[in-house]
Amino acid sequence: MTEMSLTTRPSLWRRVTAGYAILLEILLAACVGSLVIPVTLQVISRYTPFIPSYIWTEEMARFLFIWTIMIGAMVGVREALHFEVDVWPDLSRRAEAAVRILARLGILGLALVFVWAGIEFTQFAWNRTSELAELPLWLIHVAWPVAGVTWIVFAGEQIIDEARILFRAAQ
Repeated sequence: MTEMSLTTRPSLWRRVTAGYAILLEILLAACVGSLVIPVTLQVISRYTPFIPSYIWTEEMARFLFIWTIMIGAMVGVREALHFEVDVWPDLSRRAEAAVRILARLGILGLALVFVWAGIEFTQFAWNRTSELAELPLWLIHVAWPVAGVTWIVFAGEQIIDEARILFRAAQ
């Protein structure tokens, strides 16, 4: 292999996180697709006599909706899809990298809160079940620390990328 091909190939870590991002996108699509089923059953059972009113559909819809939001936020951090306000639109690439690092540090701070509080939140729900469908509540509560850890990984990669730009430009 040439030196050029060695430097352009992503590291094992980057390949793993890219695969994880693809898995998240698949899970997001599955959650949205699955969410249609209980919501449709709820609507049809309320307005027609054809389908009995199922109580479990409300809880299932809530579980799927929360996971959809959290997985969507994870993908959003990975793809840097959250909105940005251009206060200084004419920055150099180096200054822009510094601003992006500060923004990613904010994401890291929030991610740490999600991990810390999410672990307590999950422990609180560990031996509890939902009232109607009798689903284990930790399945919904664990979304918070999973999101936090994922944000740390993805925002950390972005900070490293921006730091390379920042310090390469300084040399």
